[in-house]
Amino acid sequence: MAWRRLPPLHAVRAFEAAARHQSVTRAAEELGVTPGAVSRHVRALEARLEKPLFLRRSTGLVLTTAGEALAAATRDALDRIADAASGVRLRRLRRLSVGVYGFFASRILLPLWPELRAAHPDLAIDLHTSLNPLDMLPSRYDAVIAVSDAAPRAGLVTHPLVPIATVPVCAPRWLKSGKPDFAAVPLLHARPRPDDWRRWLDHAGFNDVPAQGGSSFESIGLAIEAAAAGLGFAMAIEALLGPDLARRKVVIAHPAVRPTRRHFVLQYEARLGDDPALTAFAIWLRKRLA
Repeated sequence: MAWRRLPPLHAVRAFEAAARHQSVTRAAEELGVTPGAVSRHVRALEARLEKPLFLRRSTGLVLTTAGEALAAATRDALDRIADAASGVRLRRLRRLSVGVYGFFASRILLPLWPELRAAHPDLAIDLHTSLNPLDMLPSRYDAVIAVSDAAPRAGLVTHPLVPIATVPVCAPRWLKSGKPDFAAVPLLHARPRPDDWRRWLDHAGFNDVPAQGGSSFESIGLAIEAAAAGLGFAMAIEALLGPDLARRKVVIAHPAVRPTRRHFVLQYEARLGDDPALTAFAIWLRKRLA
């Protein structure tokens, strides 16, 4: 790109204001500077162009022929800059594509969707859900809501949203006779998280209870649905239980909650960090889930 030999832009602004008002004093008031500063900028511009731009009379300023030509050009240029800047501020947010772990979408994100629409009516988002962690790669979407240890990674921005901790649930009727015997009740398994029961049993002090056997399901959501139907006890993620507990579909079967080092996170490539649409979504989501 050719280098532009431009006069100082503060001098151009001072000249344009003085030409428009035909007054140094009124130009100074508009720009928030002293009349002397406006006069110095105009004189510097005249010296650079080697032409007088104003005839200075007792009744005010009168543009010379050169001044009229420059005033028209600078007025048009500054108007175009102002219009462009306004367009940047007012430009519609671009449509985002967001990959979301399916159970997070159904239990947290979708119930909050009306709030997001009310807060950001111009924000358009295409959601793409999956139960497969390999589908939740930031390179495939503008952002993903996935499971991660939240550790920093080069080239990625990672915002922890909610921690992942596990707790057993069951239909309310299973607890009518008191505390359950985990060695005797059916344990329901979610195949994407095959070790959840063993880890929780050890954490809760039931080291001698076997974790094998019982029905298995393709997702935690289906395992919880099976628990609600009375098939047995499922291992759930505590942060995603709100809707199920509120409707009394299931209840927490034991107070022991096993923490983990993993979180649901919002993650995207660092190169998108200043994208207005993504920034708006990230700020809203983090604030809402704080």
